[in-house]
Amino acid sequence: MSESLSGATTTGTVKGEDEVVDLCRDLIRIDTSNYGDHSGPGERAAAEYVAEKLAEVGLEPKIFESHKGRASTVARIEGEDPSRPALLIHGHTDVVPANAEDWTHHPFSGEIVDDCVWGRGAVDMKDMDAMTLAVVRDRLRSGRKPPRDIVLAFLADEEAGGVYGAKHLVNNHPELFEGVTEAIGEVGGFSFTVNEQLRLYLIETAQKGMHWMRLTVDGTAGHGSMTNNDNAITELTEAVGRLGRHKFPVRVTKTVRSFLDELSDALGTPLDPENMDETLAKLGGIAKIIGATLQNTAAPTMLGAGYKVNVIPGQATAHVDGRFLPGFEEEFLADLDRILGPRVKREDVHADKALETTFDGALVDAMQSALKAEDPIARAVPYCLSGGTDAKSFDDLGIRCFGFAPLRLPPELDFAGMFHGVDERVPVDGLKFGVRVLDRFLDGC
Repeated sequence: MSESLSGATTTGTVKGEDEVVDLCRDLIRIDTSNYGDHSGPGERAAAEYVAEKLAEVGLEPKIFESHKGRASTVARIEGEDPSRPALLIHGHTDVVPANAEDWTHHPFSGEIVDDCVWGRGAVDMKDMDAMTLAVVRDRLRSGRKPPRDIVLAFLADEEAGGVYGAKHLVNNHPELFEGVTEAIGEVGGFSFTVNEQLRLYLIETAQKGMHWMRLTVDGTAGHGSMTNNDNAITELTEAVGRLGRHKFPVRVTKTVRSFLDELSDALGTPLDPENMDETLAKLGGIAKIIGATLQNTAAPTMLGAGYKVNVIPGQATAHVDGRFLPGFEEEFLADLDRILGPRVKREDVHADKALETTFDGALVDAMQSALKAEDPIARAVPYCLSGGTDAKSFDDLGIRCFGFAPLRLPPELDFAGMFHGVDERVPVDGLKFGVRVLDRFLDGC
């Protein structure tokens, strides 16, 4: 038997690489579907699972329940030098819903097929949750302290804006993050193979802001058989059509410019952000993520009106997922109002800021070194995420946030397309690679 740094006795010599796949499968099998209205199963079971795995290696995790079933788990690891600023590693345990009939393998089975772990959350983001657990458990079993304090946060509700997860903790329990100055989380650190001599690893240093909106038009109700020039559905659908087809102007932020410069150097060819079609054609599978970071976007996602075929309703509604680039929120909102017109009432369902930080400093150096050590042809580059993460909440505490969930991926895998898509899966080798990189990263953080 051996003694861990926390005083807990442990047996065996299980390495993080040896258990990360099982941890990921276990987490996927816990249905944490988030419908945005508390109608799902919640995250309590996942929070308890994480807490148990952390307690087994001597930590004292705490579970915080913001609403019945909506639970997050937080723990702190003492570093070699507690006087140094702490690092936050955060991940969310909720997932978007999945229809099993659409999937090749059941989304909550965690099956291993074709050397991949399949299931909802395999890439968003129970893979990173599992890698974090595996690394932490290995280090605590072997008595290896990180250089500084590490705060671990496994969070509820990220897929609906984090109100019952990260935002709840930041607003009600900020003491949990005392001394934290930097953080790593999801949607970064994954590979893009340029050629046999070069693999780029995209580190998220920026992310778009959001305006999830409800659009409403009031009209004159009446009989469907009669002429009606004030039909709310007609007015709304015309406005939504204009918005859905609108091409917002290209706006190249500092982060996107840095990414395009790095990629241009890697490819040996210039990339012109003003010629989007040509530029995106050179990006392969990551074009879905990068393309949306060249401009603001507004995607209509829901429509609602009426209750009977022969009744013209007095009101029609639509929902839109709006995303704006760092520094361009005012322009985005002005464009929205101009496109929609005066008859459409616009109100936020959920809004949050854009983020952007620089790609420099000791933490970035630690990322680069860890990646290079495990993949000699690795080059870390900054990029902007088209969506948003819980980093928005932690930014409120002055924490500098990065997306760094390292995965080495086969070039043919459509990684970006699996976020919220069907047949979500993560390579087994990718999980093990991530564990090794994160372990090295913690040594140098």
